[in-house]
Amino acid sequence: MSDPRVKYEQMIADLRNQLRPQREWGEGRGVLMVVGHFVVGIAAGGWLISLLFNSPTGLLLSYSLGLIGGLTHLGFLGHPARFWRMATRVKTSWIARGFLGLTLFLLGGLLHLPAALEIQGMWVAGSIPAKFGSALALVGMVILIGYMGFVYTTSKAIPFWNSPLHPALYVAYAVRGGVATVLVARAIEASQEQANQLMFLWIGVTAVVGLLLALELYGAYTNESNAARRSVRDFVAGRLAPYFYGGILVIGFVVPSYLVWNGGSEPPSPGVMAMVGAASAVGDFFMKYATIRAGVHRPVWTRMRPGGVQS
Repeated sequence: MSDPRVKYEQMIADLRNQLRPQREWGEGRGVLMVVGHFVVGIAAGGWLISLLFNSPTGLLLSYSLGLIGGLTHLGFLGHPARFWRMATRVKTSWIARGFLGLTLFLLGGLLHLPAALEIQGMWVAGSIPAKFGSALALVGMVILIGYMGFVYTTSKAIPFWNSPLHPALYVAYAVRGGVATVLVARAIEASQEQANQLMFLWIGVTAVVGLLLALELYGAYTNESNAARRSVRDFVAGRLAPYFYGGILVIGFVVPSYLVWNGGSEPPSPGVMAMVGAASAVGDFFMKYATIRAGVHRPVWTRMRPGGVQS
């Protein structure tokens, strides 16, 4: 939809509808915002799980994803060189807080990684640069894990996003993405170390994700807002149903669950771990993409019935 005339005609068609789907994020260059949020969430979750499971390769993967997330965020902006104007509004903007978290994460990770990877000629674990970098990266990681759900929750005009469960769901998805990252890292290392613990952790986090997603969809469907109910219908039975059933449920839940329970070896092989991590991550992407695309604005105006009752 890069043709200005096509965009104009779509805008007019949307304005004629009482329930107007949001198109700023998720269509055209807006896909970069979805990709940015997805990889940054996995980067933060991957950093956390890599620290817990002592995976240097996982830390490197997580840092690389953080860099990709930063670049895609800048690519989404109309004037990337002016991003600093938005990034300074930390007191009022969750997006600005996200930029702050990403900056701390990338700077801290740059200082922490040489010690974690034991690079010759660089500082070692326990040195001042390594400790300072570790502290910065941890603060940035916490901000990144927590901020994304609030970016959508503060969007009062889109009831489907304005849910108290949204931040918790995004935290759960960040942790699930982190487990997927370390599973792939262990496969790269050709290591089965702590494989069973990672698989059990994936099962537990996935169960939490499934419960939160079901509760959020139920809450939106029983919401008094027609816009919220329209979002759920689009999500499970409308234009986004292929992403929900094929991407989120089949690729993100059924395939990795089958591999976890029928991995063919005990502990699971690196190949199985890689497939579980990759399928889980792809399912997470479809969830974020479909959730963003499902956003429907409240009506621009409401007609009044006789007696002053809103329609």
